[in-house]
Amino acid sequence: MKFSVAIPAYKKKFLYSCIDSIIKQDYSDFELIIVNDNSPEDLETIIKLFDDHRIKYFKNEKNCGAKNVVDNWNICLSYASGDYFILMGDDDEMTTDYLSTFFNLIKSYPDQNVYHCRSFIIDDKSEVKRLSPSWPEWESVYENIWHRMNNLREQFISDFVYKKKFLDDNNGFYKLPLAWASDDITSFQAAGKSGIIHTQKPVFCYRESDISISNSESADLKLQAIDEEEKWYKNFIESSIPINKIDTYFYDCIKKEQSNFFLTKRIETIAYNGIREKKFFRDCIYFFQKRKLFKLNLQHIVYAIILAVKKSRSKTV
Repeated sequence: MKFSVAIPAYKKKFLYSCIDSIIKQDYSDFELIIVNDNSPEDLETIIKLFDDHRIKYFKNEKNCGAKNVVDNWNICLSYASGDYFILMGDDDEMTTDYLSTFFNLIKSYPDQNVYHCRSFIIDDKSEVKRLSPSWPEWESVYENIWHRMNNLREQFISDFVYKKKFLDDNNGFYKLPLAWASDDITSFQAAGKSGIIHTQKPVFCYRESDISISNSESADLKLQAIDEEEKWYKNFIESSIPINKIDTYFYDCIKKEQSNFFLTKRIETIAYNGIREKKFFRDCIYFFQKRKLFKLNLQHIVYAIILAVKKSRSKTV
């Protein structure tokens, strides 16, 4: 069983630690694909520090950029030759038994399209801040979506392992601006018929950093992605009817709660990513004027402003 581990690389700061954690795996049958997204930083100096035949390095002629980062994910996939595919953030890390843990999980459940592990969330010094919640060993797509909607599932692109054939047949990862919910939807698609298999063992380390895309302030693009995500949910509800009682329960919950879920996402995106302290009044006016475009009313904008003020005050305490 061969794994393809891919790094869509752009940032230099933690790249050495990321590569080093992959090279030190106790399971050796893998390739490491690094695709430099035409970064302005000197990534090649870091990559040349590793002399390992399993590393395959490529550089994009044109930068995909943060908005179209999923394009680089799929470029990474196009270079892969393994049976299973993992996409690593360029600032994240694997524990040494990441691949061997998934190898054993796949041997036990060979017919799945997607597998998942628990994760450590680390800081810039690689110190553990918290541990992601536990999951059941098997979970249907309906239950997973509902738990995700209710913030009971903390998950990241790199704690999933995909059967490569599924990704190829799926035309790669689901594309949304800034990859905002692209990882969620891709995992839902993979889990559609047979669910997700999970290990309680935390073998992935997600780095929570101020320089990550998820902490950027591209609120307009995130709101656009939320619109596209909502369309996917509606299509899922219309086309994926469950056949057992438990899944029907979660299906009904998703159907009932989705409108409020996306409303909350829009309000929080504006509050936490759109209204900036240095441009507070300008941003408030901007989102007030654009409220109908973002499917919000005056009350929603006022609430977003209140949340933004609370966030600003909490920083000064």
